[in-house]
Amino acid sequence: MNITARLTELGVTLPDAPAPAANYVPFVTVGNIVYVSGQISNGPNGFITGKLGENMDVDAGAAAAKSCVISLLAQVKAACGGDIEQLVRVIKLTGFVNSTAEFTDQPKVINGASDFLVEALGDKGRHSRSAVSAASLPFGVAVEIEGIFEIK
Repeated sequence: MNITARLTELGVTLPDAPAPAANYVPFVTVGNIVYVSGQISNGPNGFITGKLGENMDVDAGAAAAKSCVISLLAQVKAACGGDIEQLVRVIKLTGFVNSTAEFTDQPKVINGASDFLVEALGDKGRHSRSAVSAASLPFGVAVEIEGIFEIK
């Protein structure tokens, strides 16, 4: 499967890999494993902000999670010297959802990322995962996701 062609079919162009917002690197490669720092929900109009269970619903949260995973793929592409075709598989995602104490649908929110990866990458996109609540996230964003990937 050609990843670039599949993303194009889905109407997705990977952006330039976002720069880190503080004193850390966007990814670390150890052998053929890439550990990508948390990517926050960001759209064409800037940060996607909100708190699930307060002023954002699950569908909007899932869209925010999808934006995070697109940034994760952009980081993987950068880690591969610009060649996303070097991606072998997604290993694990950890998703953080800015939500109220009463909100319990964090997995449904992070499904926005997981479902997109499987749609875009097929079996390469199947992964292990955690989805947890956070009292707040940087810049008030709705979702932050970090990931572990295998590359050639």
